[in-house]
Amino acid sequence: MYTKLPSGTKAVIEKPSSGSSQLGLVVIPDVMGLRPLFEDMVKNLSNEWKMPVCSFELYPDLEHLNVEERLAAASELDDKRVIGDAVAAAELTQSNQVAILGFCMGGMYTFKSVASKRFTKHVSFYGMIRVPEAWKSTNQSEPISCLKEGDASSVLAIVGSNDSWTPDEDIGLLESAGVSVVTYKDADHGFVHDPSRPAHRPSDAQDAWSKAKDWVLNTN
Repeated sequence: MYTKLPSGTKAVIEKPSSGSSQLGLVVIPDVMGLRPLFEDMVKNLSNEWKMPVCSFELYPDLEHLNVEERLAAASELDDKRVIGDAVAAAELTQSNQVAILGFCMGGMYTFKSVASKRFTKHVSFYGMIRVPEAWKSTNQSEPISCLKEGDASSVLAIVGSNDSWTPDEDIGLLESAGVSVVTYKDADHGFVHDPSRPAHRPSDAQDAWSKAKDWVLNTN
């Protein structure tokens, strides 16, 4: 079901067709934002994990931009707006506890959401660990700094060993901060969430989803 967050950002929320849960989930999409891939993901996760799930557009009012244009405009994104939308999405789930997961740029914002202290569990799929040089601005805080403002031990980072967006030295920063990291050998960026991508690895994706589900559902 489509809706809008208090900021005006487009969002989609689904609730399970059967069963109930005290846990909700927010999904932050990759750089291309809210589209059929994530609409289907929200619906599937809601039914399979039996919880309300909400996702939202990363680039509100700029949905027409292609991937190159979105990357070029990344420095204009404001952490306060993105994390504010994530927290508002959490409220829409009407759940006592809410977990969050994100992909690519959404994975970077998943790291940053730790500082909000709103989410019980965090799963970042190949999120940038340091803000890329071209994206830096006064509105973009560093993920590692945000991790230090909250509970980094609540974070699971899923990365690929061949992903240039998450180099080994940056992964070391995550581990030093207390993040649990799972690295998939020979996997490149985006190997989990989009079966249409050349980088997709079905077996690794299935395993990564299983680990993410276990992480989210273990609320201790």
